[in-house]
Amino acid sequence: MKTRTLLSLSALSLVSVIALTGCASGTAEADSPENDVIRIATLPTGDDPMAVNPIEALGKLITAKTGMEVEITDAPDYLGVVEAVRSDHVDMALMSAFPSALAVNTGEVDALMTWPGSSDPVSKCYVLADSPIQSVEDLKGKTIGFADPGSSSGFFMPVHLLDSVGLERDVDYETMFTGGHDRSAVAVKEKQIDAACTATMLTTMWGSDYFPFEEGDVRFIGESIPMDVSMAVIASQEISSAKRAALLDALPQVFSEDNADQLGVYAETGMLSNEPTLEPGADAFDSLVKVAAVAGVDISDLK
Repeated sequence: MKTRTLLSLSALSLVSVIALTGCASGTAEADSPENDVIRIATLPTGDDPMAVNPIEALGKLITAKTGMEVEITDAPDYLGVVEAVRSDHVDMALMSAFPSALAVNTGEVDALMTWPGSSDPVSKCYVLADSPIQSVEDLKGKTIGFADPGSSSGFFMPVHLLDSVGLERDVDYETMFTGGHDRSAVAVKEKQIDAACTATMLTTMWGSDYFPFEEGDVRFIGESIPMDVSMAVIASQEISSAKRAALLDALPQVFSEDNADQLGVYAETGMLSNEPTLEPGADAFDSLVKVAAVAGVDISDLK
């Protein structure tokens, strides 16, 4: 490990200006001492102040496999991470599917590798068992609860589902952001909304705070498409060929079951049990880009 730095607001602004004006680092940088350092941008793992960010452990594992030092830069949000990669302020970043898709879709960031998503639907929409609503199409003119405007399973994917049956957001149905998947469930239970759409994995947690129903209390009326990609490593297009080759060789070994304890929350994403696709084309993210377009998602909306 080398150093850990914070991408300040002023630095972020400078990075953004550089990116927006189309300037790029020169080829002279390829011969600089920095070529022996792998620079990674990261952001907080969540709102829990007690959660341990495994980025330091990831850096040590990468150093062990590549022999290169790792420098970590903390960014305030996804936009900061993507701008840092796009402007070659850092070499790479590990991100979830939607921000990676939007970053690669700019044409100014490469996908170094991706991990496949599940074949299961990401989201399901449901109503109370005694509701007259029988299908997603019946939600026209109704109020639907969504977890959060930055939620993949609690907003983007359900909006795409509704669009697929001809229901346009804020035209054919009323959108209500409840503030969380659990709050959507409570709103359905108390009949404050007609239906809710939530993460499929939560719909099996009968009787829990996330899904406070008993089996038979609700009916599922529709489900979203699966997500083709779960996680991705995006990379600067200015990264040296030596660092690119080293990362392509090392990262599949780093993200293995042998390192599950060190990788913490990264191990919970399903990455360790799946082989990554190396250097996928931008078309790997096509389905996610389409979902984002339908939901009107910008990368600054993502959390």
